[in-house]
Amino acid sequence: MESMTADSKEAGGLSATERPGGPVSLGEATRVWARVAALSFGGPAGQIAVMHRIIVEEKRWIGEERFLHALNYCMLLPGPEAQQLAVYIGWLTNRTAGGLIAGILFVLPGVVAIMALSWAYALLGKVPMVEGLFFGLKAAVLAVVLDAVTRVGKRALKNRTMMAVAALSFIGIFLFDTPFPLIIAAAGLIGLVGGRLGLSAFQGGGGHATFAHRVEDSQSLLGSETPAHARPNLGWSLRVSGVCLALWLLPVAALLVAFGPADTYSRVAVFFSQMAVVTFGGAYAVLAYVAQQAVDNYGWLRPGEMLDGLGMAETTPGPLIMVVQFVGFMAGFRDPGGLPPLLAGTLAGLLTTWVTFVPCFLWIFLGAPFVEALRGNRTLSAALTAITAAVVGVILNLAIWFSLHTLFRELRPLRFGGVRLDVPVLDSLDPASALLTAAALLAVFRFKVGMIPTLAACALAGLLLRVVV
Repeated sequence: MESMTADSKEAGGLSATERPGGPVSLGEATRVWARVAALSFGGPAGQIAVMHRIIVEEKRWIGEERFLHALNYCMLLPGPEAQQLAVYIGWLTNRTAGGLIAGILFVLPGVVAIMALSWAYALLGKVPMVEGLFFGLKAAVLAVVLDAVTRVGKRALKNRTMMAVAALSFIGIFLFDTPFPLIIAAAGLIGLVGGRLGLSAFQGGGGHATFAHRVEDSQSLLGSETPAHARPNLGWSLRVSGVCLALWLLPVAALLVAFGPADTYSRVAVFFSQMAVVTFGGAYAVLAYVAQQAVDNYGWLRPGEMLDGLGMAETTPGPLIMVVQFVGFMAGFRDPGGLPPLLAGTLAGLLTTWVTFVPCFLWIFLGAPFVEALRGNRTLSAALTAITAAVVGVILNLAIWFSLHTLFRELRPLRFGGVRLDVPVLDSLDPASALLTAAALLAVFRFKVGMIPTLAACALAGLLLRVVV
C-alpha cells in the first residue's frame, strides 16, 4: 500500500491520479462517505477525527500533509469546516461528483435525525425516553471529542513552538473571547514570519517520526502529485460556483418576490443565508446570536428551546450547525400560514438547511483548486502549519465547552478585566453524567473500544437511567 503510487509509475502503469475515476470508484467513495457520515458525532472535533481515521489512516486515500492543508483552508471559510473538508477531499479524490457525494452524505444523516426529533419535540415535548437517549449519548460524545483533541494534537503539535501557538490560541478564545478570524490571522502571520526566517519549527515534516500512524502523501492512493482536475481552471471554477450561487440565492429571491420580506419563509431564508456568510469559527461562534434572534427578535423559539435543539445536534451525526434546522422547523411550525403546522415546519427546516449548506459547496469548488496549487509553497506551508496549531487550541476550547455543559447543570459567568469565563457550579455536577462519562473515557482510552459500541452502550445506559429511575 505504502509504495503503491511509486510502484505503479515504475511499472509504467497508470498512477492513482491518472485513473479516470480517481483513486477509488464512486461506488466505494459513496459507501465510505456514508460510513463517515454515520459516525460523525461530537461536533467538528469528533467529525474531523473520524474523517482522519477512516480517510487517512484506514483507507489511505490522501496523506497527512494533504489532509491538514485542506483542513487549514476549510478553517478559514465561513460555515461548518468538517462538512467543507469532506467536500474538499471528495472533490480531490473523485472530482466534482465526489465532492457532491461527500458533502451531501455528510449532512444527510443529521438532516433526517434532526427532522425526526423536531417532529417528536413539536408533538410530544420533552419525552423521557428521548431525553434519556440524549443523556447517554452526550457522555459518549464527550469521550469521542477528547479522543479527537488527542489525535489531532499529536499530528499538528510537532514541537514546542507549535505547542505555544496552540496554547496562545486556546487562552485567547477561552479566556478573552478573541474572535476566531483574529486568532487564525495572527497564527498565519506568525507562520509567515517564521517561514520567511527559515525557522525549522515552522517547516512541515519535522517531528513526525514519533507518530506511528502517520501516512505520507507519497504513500497514499492519491500520491503526492496534484491530479489534473485539481489544477487551477478559472473557467471551471466560475461555472460550477455560478451553479452553486444560483442554487443558493434564486430560491431566496423567489420567496422574497412571491411572499414579501415579512413572510416567515422569507425571513428564514434571508436570516440563515446571512449566517452562512458570517459563521467563521464554526457553530459555537454564532449559536448565541442565532438563539437571541430566534427568541427575542423573530419569536421562533421560546427561552431554553435552543439548548434542547443543541442537545439534538450534539448527539446526532453531522455538523453541529445542523441545530439551525430545528430553529427553522419551529419557525414554520409556529407560523404555518395556510399549511398544516408539521408540513410548514418541515418545509421551513429543509429551507434552513438548504441555504446553510449550499454555500459550502460554493466556497470549496471556487477556491480549492487555487489552494491546491499553493500546497508546495514553503512560506504558505509555514503559515498553514501555524494555523493548524492554532486550530488545535480552538478545538480544545470546544471540547472544554462541551465538557462543562455535559457534566454540570449550571454555569456561572465570571468576568474580571478582559477575562470572560464560564465557571461550573460544583453543586450542579450531575453524578450520573459524570459516571457515564468516566466509563466512556475508560472504554475509549484504556480499552480502545470502538466508537459505535461506546455510543450504543452509553445511549442504552442513559435510556435506562431516565426511564427506570
